[in-house]
Amino acid sequence: MSSTTQPEPTSTAETSVDGSTPKMTHREVLESLSGILLGMFVSILATSVVSSSLPRIISDLHGGQSAFTWVVTATLLTTTISTPIWGKLADLVDRKLLIQLALAISVISSALAGLSQDPGMLIGMRALQGIGAGGLTALGTVLIADIISPRDRGKYMGLMGAVMGIGMVGGPLLGGVITDSAGWRWNFFLGLPFAVAAIIVLQRTLHLPARKARKVRIDYAGATLLSISIATLLLWITFAGTSFDWASWQTAAMVGGSLLTLAAAIWVESRASEPIIPLHLFKNRTLVLAVVASIAVGVALFGTSVFLSQYMQLARGKTPTESGLLTIPMIVGMLLSSTISGQIISRTGKYKNFMIAGAVLLTAGLGLMGTIHYDTSFTLVSLYLVIIGAGVGMLMQNLVLAVQNTLDVREMGSGTSTVAFFRTLGGALGVSALGVVLAHRVTDLMVRGLVAIGIDPSVMGSDGAIPDLSVLPENVRIVVEQSFGNAIADLFLVAAPVALVSLIAVLFLKEVPLGTRSGIEQLLEQEGEQPATAQADVDAELDALDAEQKVTGRS
Repeated sequence: MSSTTQPEPTSTAETSVDGSTPKMTHREVLESLSGILLGMFVSILATSVVSSSLPRIISDLHGGQSAFTWVVTATLLTTTISTPIWGKLADLVDRKLLIQLALAISVISSALAGLSQDPGMLIGMRALQGIGAGGLTALGTVLIADIISPRDRGKYMGLMGAVMGIGMVGGPLLGGVITDSAGWRWNFFLGLPFAVAAIIVLQRTLHLPARKARKVRIDYAGATLLSISIATLLLWITFAGTSFDWASWQTAAMVGGSLLTLAAAIWVESRASEPIIPLHLFKNRTLVLAVVASIAVGVALFGTSVFLSQYMQLARGKTPTESGLLTIPMIVGMLLSSTISGQIISRTGKYKNFMIAGAVLLTAGLGLMGTIHYDTSFTLVSLYLVIIGAGVGMLMQNLVLAVQNTLDVREMGSGTSTVAFFRTLGGALGVSALGVVLAHRVTDLMVRGLVAIGIDPSVMGSDGAIPDLSVLPENVRIVVEQSFGNAIADLFLVAAPVALVSLIAVLFLKEVPLGTRSGIEQLLEQEGEQPATAQADVDAELDALDAEQKVTGRS
């Protein structure tokens, strides 16, 4: 294989004397994986570090529940829209350059968010950050598929789970400490040194073979139409019932416009030479079922975990630091279940039973969280969070594994990002819809609670701003805590039936034996550079044929 740059000796792109490509050693995999995982860590940290501080951030910027929801939704929206675009680019151009670009976008936008003076600027910068997060979401998983075969991937799930655990646990903890000691703005600058380190490590350790040149055609029309359709639908969910009635001409215009734009996007995609989401992928039964399950997981996971910090701080009166500490059980459940199930999957090659168990645990955990109140024992809350985390750990990454195992290596980017796209779309829809439900439910409960104790509800104001519990009288504070505690519990009850959809989808999923070749090995074989074992088999067959021809006297 020709290349303008000679790879380093430890690279998987290096070819041996006989032109074959050696299988990566454990050390080479770890070296390449280190940069990828560091990039994933930056992405997780950039999001999680502010999760425990968002109630205080929105309060300081004088925003309401709508602003809180949109700070999260804006990131999910742009992540959703950009994920399939990054995935398609991964099938066309240099993946290493793409992930470094995504890192730069993610962290620079995060730093700019730290300079926000109002909710509008914060939402805008978080939206820009979502574009970088979309790249890291799509490319991280694709690059892992490049260097590790589906069968071997479980061996490294512990590392991936550890990185996710550290990022998701350490982020809120660190964010809470920084907020309580130095102010919430410093949270947004935290990722800069990690991003620089990730770019350097990726440059030094990730060595991919040069790919055959092909003309790059970006489906701009499809990407634009898809973005407009999703954005319009999310805007409708957010503003219906508050800015206008659910049954109104605005609803008809926005929903109708979203559906028409989606239909136009599908028409464009069916005719594009390089569609953002290739429609023929939906002939793959595994991918379709994984998409359905991923939407449900996105709604259930993102749509509820986002509001956990509000429960801890507004229903239980905890500080941002304490809020971060109290989410550890969920991450522990995720880390343990993904690590243990990954190891067993690598040994047995079987993954479906773990996915079924994960879907059952996720549904049960959400249902149990629907029973909590503002004064529920933290021991019980922690147990319920462990169950949810264990379900997610066994389900979310294995959905991607099942799909990647059935994809052509040349469409690994598009197929992987399609699953991530629908998971994030489910999360964005979940956050928007559940945010609207929460706002209405909290308002209703708070009005009733204040009237019951003889206080005019207007004392809380009419702008929907998130209250500061520290300045409220004792009797009013209890009403606020009860209102948020009961309302957030209702969100989990709404999400539980949605999670049940993921269980149904997984039950119908057909288990396909896991492949034993990495993406790089498959790509090089398809481009004419077979692995040494395959080449040896071909040479042996040619020698046998030559010997037979000599015996029969044929030339």
